Amino acid sequence: MSTVLKHATIYTGLEKIEDGYIRFGKQIEAVGPMSEFRPLPDDDIHFSAETVITPGFIDVHSHGGYGFDAMDGDADQINEMVTKMTRNEGITTYFCTTMTQSNENIEHAMKGVAKAAEVNPVIQGVHLEGPFISATFKGAQPEQYIKDPDIDLLAQWNEAAHGLVKLITMAPEDKGADEFEAYCLAHGIVPSVGHSNAKREDLLNSKVSHGTHLYNAQREWKHREPGVTGHVMLEDNIYAELICDGFHIVPDMLRLAYEVKGPERIELVTDSMRSKGMPEGESELGGQKVYVKDKQARLADGTLAGSVLEFTDAFKNAMKFMGCSIEDAVQMSSVNQANEFGLTSKGTLEVGKDADLNLFDTNLNKLATYSYGRKFADQEK
Repeated sequence: MSTVLKHATIYTGLEKIEDGYIRFGKQIEAVGPMSEFRPLPDDDIHFSAETVITPGFIDVHSHGGYGFDAMDGDADQINEMVTKMTRNEGITTYFCTTMTQSNENIEHAMKGVAKAAEVNPVIQGVHLEGPFISATFKGAQPEQYIKDPDIDLLAQWNEAAHGLVKLITMAPEDKGADEFEAYCLAHGIVPSVGHSNAKREDLLNSKVSHGTHLYNAQREWKHREPGVTGHVMLEDNIYAELICDGFHIVPDMLRLAYEVKGPERIELVTDSMRSKGMPEGESELGGQKVYVKDKQARLADGTLAGSVLEFTDAFKNAMKFMGCSIEDAVQMSSVNQANEFGLTSKGTLEVGKDADLNLFDTNLNKLATYSYGRKFADQEK
């Protein structure tokens, strides 16, 4: 039996269909205008007028939420965490993100993520954020575990993760970075500049094609030196992550990035930590105390320590803060991530792709999410 949603406004990631239908099982079987719809004997038809349908969201930078963190290394908890992200936020593809920690703790996390991915196909990758970063722009990363790029360590961790490492945040100015980046590219890992004190001249000789949380924990531009922020903004081949919570980046700077980079090179991320979806108060990130108040997570010294941003809010905030269209918000929340990381069955609503889709009312309040055709509704929280 196939599910059919009729008379919806569908944003496929390629086009907008004003009065459309979509038929799917685990994969999408048909999508188009109602004028082309022909019922089939095994259709389970749902009338979806005043419903907006988009591709499922792809979050390539998120440490945790709902009381859990990828660094805990507990497969059952990671699976529960990601399931809640699918149900509550519409995330249908997820990269579990680690942080700078001891070698043993990172390997433990890799094993837990790999085990969770065996039962939860929403987990499609790992983002290693550190430990190969700059102490100058460490942000909330524990300085005692920061080290120079190490190919052997990366290979060990990727093996523990069953090859799931897809993205690594690093400082390209560090010793051995050239060989490290070459190794990443040869093994399907995207090198990203972040927590870095690199100058533009360093980056022009680098192979990085991704910018971790633009504006945050990176060498900012000066009037004579673009730094990391300027380089990421200037280079057309670099995808830039944006945390659209209004705190990590103030709205005017979000708008600037949108105007300079364009929607085709921006990826919305949450950079969320375990307190997302939880009450305010004391929490933890990488062994450090974090205090959550007024939708902000900070260390005791005031440093931002990840976010409590939900992806549905990031999606709506993109339109609110940047003035972009729904089409562009879809581009930045699904299409670009799929394109960059070779997620060929994700990112757009096309025949043959996985049935990952979000349903909203006309005010963009989320109604339900389908992942591989399985329905997750808000009332299941």
